[in-house]
Amino acid sequence: MSTLFKRTKILATIGPAVYSEQAIEDLIMAGVNGCRLNFSHGDYKERDQQIEWIRKAAAKKGRSVAILQDLQGPKIRLGEIQNNHFDVHVGDELILDNSITEHDGSNIIPVQYNLAERMKVGEPLSMFDGKVKSHVTDIVSKTAVKVKIENEGFIMSHKGLNLPDTDFGGDIITEKDMADIEFGASRDFDYVAMSFIQSAEDIDKLRQILLSHGSTAQIIAKIETKKAIENDEVMEAIVEASDGIMVARGDMAVEAGNEVVPTVQRKLVALCRKHAKLCIVATQMMGSMVDNPEPSRAEVSDVANAVIQGADVVMLSDETANGKYPVEAVKQMKKVILYSQNHSYAMPFKDFVKSIWGPNTPGNSTPADPVHERYTAMSRSAARVAEQIGADAIICQTASGATAAAIAAERPNVPIISVTSNARVAGQLALCYANSAFVRPYSDTYGIDIAQELKESGYIPAREDGTITVVLVSGQPNTEGGTDTIQVRRI
Repeated sequence: MSTLFKRTKILATIGPAVYSEQAIEDLIMAGVNGCRLNFSHGDYKERDQQIEWIRKAAAKKGRSVAILQDLQGPKIRLGEIQNNHFDVHVGDELILDNSITEHDGSNIIPVQYNLAERMKVGEPLSMFDGKVKSHVTDIVSKTAVKVKIENEGFIMSHKGLNLPDTDFGGDIITEKDMADIEFGASRDFDYVAMSFIQSAEDIDKLRQILLSHGSTAQIIAKIETKKAIENDEVMEAIVEASDGIMVARGDMAVEAGNEVVPTVQRKLVALCRKHAKLCIVATQMMGSMVDNPEPSRAEVSDVANAVIQGADVVMLSDETANGKYPVEAVKQMKKVILYSQNHSYAMPFKDFVKSIWGPNTPGNSTPADPVHERYTAMSRSAARVAEQIGADAIICQTASGATAAAIAAERPNVPIISVTSNARVAGQLALCYANSAFVRPYSDTYGIDIAQELKESGYIPAREDGTITVVLVSGQPNTEGGTDTIQVRRI
């Protein structure tokens, strides 16, 4: 089964290149486990159509496919620039003014955010994905700042700005985000990704907003700001407060420097494994496939390294949203995942941690939670038993998904079959490492029943004698921390 079963999952961004029912079905049939809807673009009518197509394709495949809503956040952009082009030179001074909407060709440039309220003299400001660098030399009014250009280049309309040293003071949820959250709550998304996280408090604020709208969507913290990665304690606090993180390597590279990205990625994967949280590695994983039918060798290595590190999910952005070869990109990514996991185990957690921090491995930032400790002990035992006896699968009966996530955190080289009566839980487990989630009415035997069903369908291939061996993890129904039983069953 290991040759067929993809433990690291694929998250694909839905965009114009796959805006049809058939295209989305093709993505999911090719191996996509979750779909990302980027709320920086498009309207609600388009979103409803995409949601319908995704859920229809998932039902046809007979699998849960997660839907992730990616909020835009305080994406700071330039306004309209005359002729969509403005050359800049070393030493030039520009005034970035939020109070104007049209550019007259002068050095006064419209910007879609009031920088004067947040920035301080001396702070750096990059434009156009880091291509033009500058720093603030003056706060010239209540709505404008003056910056001095540090390199030759040009800027264009609506290009983004990065403010790596600027403190947003928790002001990262915009009016647009609030409207999008309300829309998302009514559409029952599985995950909400929050952009430009700076602290754990940002996540707590979003969770309260989601709850006020009746949403139980899990929160994915996008790690892309310099403040979010300023030290290990801040990163760990963000991981603990969230339900998962996205290593958003594009903006992170602009804000903190390209050289920090690989090390930060390794640390975040390790922290997510430590706390049984979802870890998504994103941005340019197969970027050349926007225009080419084959990935570069460096991109193949990038995906393989994420698999070996033990990331839950690898993500496609422009490759599927705007690229010429969206289905081919999914197939290539799946091929790399399968080869990597079948020829190299995910690095054992303790060895992985030591390879990053050495003798200075960080400890828990909060006191141990007894319920979490129980999940950890039971899941670790189940994974070890499954590995030692060569089980064909781990069957996890779960109400909340917590036990399944804890087993996944052990990164077993055995498929995890989660069975739940809650469709929401199944959707959220669609991106969880090695998990295949099935929705069935609760019964005392639904774990064994799903194992029998999957053996008969060939999803779990039988051995030569016609049997399969599974490790069954179960417990008291509808009880937090109720997981208390591990059985070895031959079916």
